[in-house]
Amino acid sequence: MPGQAHHMVRELEALKRNLLHVGKLALEELSKALESYRTRSVDLASEVAAADKVLDAKEVRVEEECLRIIALHQPVAQDLRYVASALKINQLIENTGDTAVNIAKRSKFLATRPPLPIDVDIAGVGVRVVDMFDRALQAFVQLDELGAHEVIEMDNEVDAAYRNITSKMIEVMEQHSDQVEVALNTMHLVRHLERAADRATDISEQVLYILSGDISRHTE
Repeated sequence: MPGQAHHMVRELEALKRNLLHVGKLALEELSKALESYRTRSVDLASEVAAADKVLDAKEVRVEEECLRIIALHQPVAQDLRYVASALKINQLIENTGDTAVNIAKRSKFLATRPPLPIDVDIAGVGVRVVDMFDRALQAFVQLDELGAHEVIEMDNEVDAAYRNITSKMIEVMEQHSDQVEVALNTMHLVRHLERAADRATDISEQVLYILSGDISRHTE
Protein backbone atom coordinates (compact mmCIF):
# COMPACT_ATOMS: atom_id res chain seq x y z
CA MET A 1 0.00 0.00 0.00
CA PRO A 2 1.41 3.42 -1.00
CA GLY A 3 0.52 5.06 2.33
CA GLN A 4 2.19 2.32 4.34
CA ALA A 5 5.28 2.41 2.11
CA HIS A 6 5.53 6.18 2.57
CA HIS A 7 5.21 5.73 6.32
CA MET A 8 8.08 3.21 6.33
CA VAL A 9 10.27 5.60 4.33
CA ARG A 10 9.73 8.24 7.00
CA GLU A 11 10.56 5.75 9.75
CA LEU A 12 13.73 4.67 7.97
CA GLU A 13 14.81 8.30 7.69
CA ALA A 14 14.13 8.79 11.40
CA LEU A 15 16.12 5.63 12.14
CA LYS A 16 19.04 6.97 10.11
CA ARG A 17 19.00 10.27 12.03
CA ASN A 18 18.80 8.56 15.42
CA LEU A 19 21.56 6.09 14.59
CA LEU A 20 23.78 8.92 13.35
CA HIS A 21 23.12 10.74 16.63
CA VAL A 22 24.26 7.69 18.63
CA GLY A 23 27.30 7.45 16.38
CA LYS A 24 28.20 11.08 17.00
CA LEU A 25 27.98 10.47 20.76
CA ALA A 26 30.47 7.60 20.42
CA LEU A 27 32.69 9.79 18.25
CA GLU A 28 32.66 12.50 20.92
CA GLU A 29 33.51 9.92 23.60
CA LEU A 30 36.41 8.60 21.55
CA SER A 31 37.73 12.12 20.88
CA LYS A 32 37.44 13.07 24.54
CA ALA A 33 39.24 9.90 25.66
CA LEU A 34 42.10 10.66 23.27
CA GLU A 35 42.23 14.27 24.40
CA SER A 36 42.49 13.07 28.00
CA TYR A 37 45.53 11.02 26.95
CA ARG A 38 47.10 13.88 25.01
CA THR A 39 46.66 16.41 27.82
CA ARG A 40 47.15 13.91 30.69
CA SER A 41 43.81 15.07 32.13
CA VAL A 42 42.29 12.85 34.81
CA ASP A 43 39.13 14.99 34.90
CA LEU A 44 38.55 14.66 31.18
CA ALA A 45 39.03 10.89 31.36
CA SER A 46 36.40 10.70 34.10
CA GLU A 47 33.86 12.49 31.89
CA VAL A 48 33.95 9.70 29.31
CA ALA A 49 32.33 7.09 31.57
CA ALA A 50 29.47 9.47 32.38
CA ALA A 51 28.88 10.18 28.68
CA ASP A 52 28.80 6.45 27.95
CA LYS A 53 25.70 5.99 30.12
CA VAL A 54 23.82 8.41 27.85
CA LEU A 55 25.02 6.55 24.76
CA ASP A 56 23.94 3.19 26.19
CA ALA A 57 20.39 4.44 26.82
CA LYS A 58 20.07 5.82 23.28
CA GLU A 59 21.51 2.61 21.81
CA VAL A 60 18.68 0.65 23.45
CA ARG A 61 16.09 3.00 21.93
CA VAL A 62 17.55 2.60 18.43
CA GLU A 63 17.46 -1.18 18.81
CA GLU A 64 13.80 -1.01 19.80
CA GLU A 65 13.16 1.24 16.79
CA CYS A 66 14.73 -1.30 14.42
CA LEU A 67 12.69 -4.16 15.84
CA ARG A 68 9.48 -2.14 15.62
CA ILE A 69 10.09 -1.35 11.93
CA ILE A 70 10.67 -5.03 11.18
CA ALA A 71 7.54 -6.10 13.09
CA LEU A 72 5.21 -3.45 11.67
CA HIS A 73 6.39 -3.11 8.08
CA GLN A 74 8.05 -6.45 7.30
CA PRO A 75 10.59 -4.80 4.95
CA VAL A 76 12.15 -6.77 2.09
CA ALA A 77 15.25 -6.57 -0.12
CA GLN A 78 17.43 -3.50 0.50
CA ASP A 79 15.07 -2.08 3.14
CA LEU A 80 15.40 -5.27 5.17
CA ARG A 81 19.18 -5.25 4.76
CA TYR A 82 19.19 -1.62 5.87
CA VAL A 83 17.32 -2.30 9.11
CA ALA A 84 19.31 -5.48 9.82
CA SER A 85 22.56 -3.58 9.27
CA ALA A 86 21.31 -0.70 11.42
CA LEU A 87 20.89 -3.19 14.27
CA LYS A 88 24.47 -4.39 13.85
CA ILE A 89 25.89 -0.90 13.40
CA ASN A 90 24.04 0.24 16.52
CA GLN A 91 25.83 -2.50 18.48
CA LEU A 92 29.18 -1.64 16.91
CA ILE A 93 28.69 1.98 17.94
CA GLU A 94 27.89 0.93 21.50
CA ASN A 95 31.04 -1.22 21.51
CA THR A 96 33.03 1.81 20.37
CA GLY A 97 31.67 3.77 23.31
CA ASP A 98 32.88 1.01 25.62
CA THR A 99 36.26 1.15 23.89
CA ALA A 100 36.43 4.90 24.54
CA VAL A 101 35.79 4.23 28.23
CA ASN A 102 38.66 1.72 28.26
CA ILE A 103 40.97 4.22 26.56
CA ALA A 104 39.99 6.82 29.16
CA LYS A 105 40.78 4.39 31.99
CA ARG A 106 44.26 3.77 30.57
CA SER A 107 44.73 7.51 30.05
CA LYS A 108 43.76 8.20 33.65
CA PHE A 109 46.39 5.74 34.88
CA LEU A 110 49.08 7.07 32.54
CA ALA A 111 48.37 10.65 33.62
CA THR A 112 49.55 9.75 37.13
CA ARG A 113 52.81 8.14 35.99
CA PRO A 114 56.03 9.53 34.48
CA PRO A 115 56.01 9.73 30.66
CA LEU A 116 57.61 7.02 28.57
CA PRO A 117 61.34 7.33 27.84
CA ILE A 118 60.64 7.17 24.09
CA ASP A 119 58.25 9.02 21.78
CA VAL A 120 55.30 7.13 20.29
CA ASP A 121 52.72 8.84 18.10
CA ILE A 122 49.59 7.56 19.82
CA ALA A 123 47.88 10.91 19.27
CA GLY A 124 48.48 10.54 15.53
CA VAL A 125 46.99 7.05 15.51
CA GLY A 126 44.04 8.39 17.48
CA VAL A 127 43.38 11.11 14.89
CA ARG A 128 43.40 8.41 12.21
CA VAL A 129 40.94 6.23 14.10
CA VAL A 130 38.55 9.12 14.80
CA ASP A 131 38.67 10.00 11.10
CA MET A 132 37.91 6.38 10.17
CA PHE A 133 34.93 6.23 12.49
CA ASP A 134 33.56 9.56 11.25
CA ARG A 135 33.98 8.47 7.62
CA ALA A 136 32.28 5.14 8.34
CA LEU A 137 29.26 6.94 9.79
CA GLN A 138 29.10 9.23 6.75
CA ALA A 139 29.36 6.23 4.43
CA PHE A 140 26.35 4.73 6.20
CA VAL A 141 24.30 7.94 6.01
CA GLN A 142 25.08 8.45 2.32
CA LEU A 143 25.27 4.73 1.41
CA ASP A 144 28.64 5.60 -0.12
CA GLU A 145 30.35 2.51 -1.53
CA LEU A 146 33.63 4.30 -2.32
CA GLY A 147 33.74 5.88 1.13
CA ALA A 148 33.20 2.51 2.77
CA HIS A 149 36.08 0.98 0.80
CA GLU A 150 38.36 3.88 1.78
CA VAL A 151 37.70 3.26 5.48
CA ILE A 152 38.51 -0.43 5.07
CA GLU A 153 41.81 0.48 3.39
CA MET A 154 42.70 2.90 6.21
CA ASP A 155 42.54 0.06 8.72
CA ASN A 156 45.80 -1.37 7.37
CA GLU A 157 47.69 1.75 8.50
CA VAL A 158 46.25 1.54 12.01
CA ASP A 159 47.17 -2.16 12.21
CA ALA A 160 50.74 -1.35 11.19
CA ALA A 161 50.97 1.46 13.77
CA TYR A 162 49.62 -0.87 16.46
CA ARG A 163 52.29 -3.47 15.69
CA ASN A 164 55.02 -0.82 15.66
CA ILE A 165 54.02 0.71 19.01
CA THR A 166 53.62 -2.72 20.61
CA SER A 167 57.14 -3.60 19.51
CA LYS A 168 58.47 -0.39 21.04
CA MET A 169 56.66 -1.05 24.33
CA ILE A 170 58.26 -4.49 24.54
CA GLU A 171 61.66 -2.83 24.15
CA VAL A 172 60.81 -0.37 26.93
CA MET A 173 59.85 -3.21 29.27
CA GLU A 174 63.09 -5.03 28.49
CA GLN A 175 65.28 -1.98 29.03
CA HIS A 176 63.42 -0.05 31.78
CA SER A 177 62.11 -2.26 34.56
CA ASP A 178 60.58 0.75 36.32
CA GLN A 179 58.40 1.49 33.26
CA VAL A 180 56.74 -1.91 32.85
CA GLU A 181 53.33 -0.76 34.09
CA VAL A 182 53.39 2.35 31.93
CA ALA A 183 54.41 0.35 28.85
CA LEU A 184 51.74 -2.28 29.46
CA ASN A 185 49.00 0.30 29.86
CA THR A 186 50.19 2.06 26.72
CA MET A 187 50.02 -1.25 24.84
CA HIS A 188 46.47 -1.80 26.08
CA LEU A 189 45.46 1.72 25.10
CA VAL A 190 46.75 1.25 21.56
CA ARG A 191 45.03 -2.13 21.37
CA HIS A 192 41.74 -0.44 22.24
CA LEU A 193 42.41 2.11 19.49
CA GLU A 194 43.02 -0.71 17.03
CA ARG A 195 39.70 -2.26 18.05
CA ALA A 196 37.92 1.05 17.46
CA ALA A 197 39.40 1.07 13.96
CA ASP A 198 38.07 -2.45 13.46
CA ARG A 199 34.59 -1.27 14.46
CA ALA A 200 34.79 1.49 11.84
CA THR A 201 35.76 -1.18 9.32
CA ASP A 202 32.87 -3.38 10.40
CA ILE A 203 30.43 -0.48 9.95
CA SER A 204 31.80 0.10 6.45
CA GLU A 205 31.33 -3.56 5.60
CA GLN A 206 27.71 -3.27 6.68
CA VAL A 207 27.33 -0.40 4.22
CA LEU A 208 28.62 -2.64 1.44
CA TYR A 209 26.19 -5.35 2.55
CA ILE A 210 23.25 -2.93 2.34
CA LEU A 211 24.24 -1.97 -1.19
CA SER A 212 25.12 -5.39 -2.59
CA GLY A 213 23.62 -8.05 -0.33
CA ASP A 214 27.06 -9.69 -0.11
CA ILE A 215 28.23 -10.56 3.40
CA SER A 216 31.86 -9.72 4.16
CA ARG A 217 33.70 -10.80 7.28
CA HIS A 218 36.43 -8.59 8.67
CA THR A 219 39.16 -10.76 10.15
CA GLU A 220 41.16 -9.23 13.00
